[in-house]
Amino acid sequence: MGEIHLAEPDVAIGIIGMGDMGKMYARRLAAAGWRVNACDRADKFESLKEEFAEIKNVHIYTNGHFVSRQSDYIIYSVEAELIDTVVGLYGPSTKLNAIVGGQTSCKAPEIAAFEKHLPKDVSIISCHSLHGPNVNPRGQPLVIIPHRTSTPSALDLVTRILSCFDSAFVTLTAAEHDRITADTQAVTHAAFLSMGSAWTANHQFPWESKRWSGGIENVKINVTLRIYSNKWHVYAGLAILNPAAQKQIKQYADSVTELFKLILVKDREEFTRRIREAGEFVFGGREEGLLLRDDILDQFSLSGVPKAQRKPNSHLSLLAMVDCWHRCGIVPYDHMICSTPLFRLWLGATEYLFRQPELLDDCIRFALDDESFRSDDLEFTFAARGWSDAVSNGDFNAYRLRFEKPQSYFAPRFPDAIKLGNEMVAKILRKTEEMESRVGSRDGGRP
Repeated sequence: MGEIHLAEPDVAIGIIGMGDMGKMYARRLAAAGWRVNACDRADKFESLKEEFAEIKNVHIYTNGHFVSRQSDYIIYSVEAELIDTVVGLYGPSTKLNAIVGGQTSCKAPEIAAFEKHLPKDVSIISCHSLHGPNVNPRGQPLVIIPHRTSTPSALDLVTRILSCFDSAFVTLTAAEHDRITADTQAVTHAAFLSMGSAWTANHQFPWESKRWSGGIENVKINVTLRIYSNKWHVYAGLAILNPAAQKQIKQYADSVTELFKLILVKDREEFTRRIREAGEFVFGGREEGLLLRDDILDQFSLSGVPKAQRKPNSHLSLLAMVDCWHRCGIVPYDHMICSTPLFRLWLGATEYLFRQPELLDDCIRFALDDESFRSDDLEFTFAARGWSDAVSNGDFNAYRLRFEKPQSYFAPRFPDAIKLGNEMVAKILRKTEEMESRVGSRDGGRP
């Protein structure tokens, strides 16, 4: 985390796109004393004016031309699939010698749009807060991408502006950012999205069943609901527009399918070999303590089922995740320095299973010998393949439809899940920060 700088009265920050992240940025920057010029679509002008009427330093405009012409650092906070259109519209109005960046989760189309539509005198310095709008940014990774700097002071100004988030700065190129976000976010999201689709298809509210209660089941349920409580495009752009993400999501679906087939034919030898080989690749030689422990996880249950009544689980979603990492050559700990809270929870859930030999043995035995989860694993396999197909086909509409059905189904429990999810993140943050510090000291602070 860097030094927090005081706002400068002669510097204005523009935000084009006032979705949840745009609003969070506007509030944080304004609270730090910076002047914020902001806009969204014309039909949102009146509602935004009313929402921010009492917030000092935030000035709402009808469109991005007004924002671009008078702002020194302009942040485009719009969906990745719309970035070219929006920058093409407002980019030519950019103030002379200004700095422009974006907050999209996939930087390849963002940088391409900036290079295509912005004047040559403009510096391009993008950013990406690796957390959702409802997470306290303190200590969370904030990626800064200095793609083009027209003046030596441009990067220093952006650093001073963003220091008010009290986040941990990570400097990357656009290509590095996209590769690492694919490694840490894309497959993580696919796993939780597939769980939600499977539960919806089976007409199940998992917190009402003894089959999903306690321990890492709390992570699965709370984070799945947390993801579905957000807007679909937050995840769609990262998955569909990032080629590395497409490949990894397909591999996850393949891992789920292949492991499920081994379960069906009861090929104990091959199933066990594949699981243990993947586990050794990802977790072999780890000496640090577990990210997640029972005494922490049991505090965050939506079900309230006593520990003695809990049922074992085949954990196909976790087994397939580690197999996918192995097949893709990904060691997830390599990217802890710029990981999201959801990724840290998911990594914690996988290591909780794989680094406790007796628990992993029980999981393998249960997956092969007990059929009580067979129908659930079948639906999960269908769901994982369906999400992979939507991403591989580049179909935003199919992605949206797949997302909105579970979203509607689970909507009544979103408030509880968000509250518990935030508490869970806060509880393990200190431990993961210690791990990040150890990783950073070994590799010079770069992932």
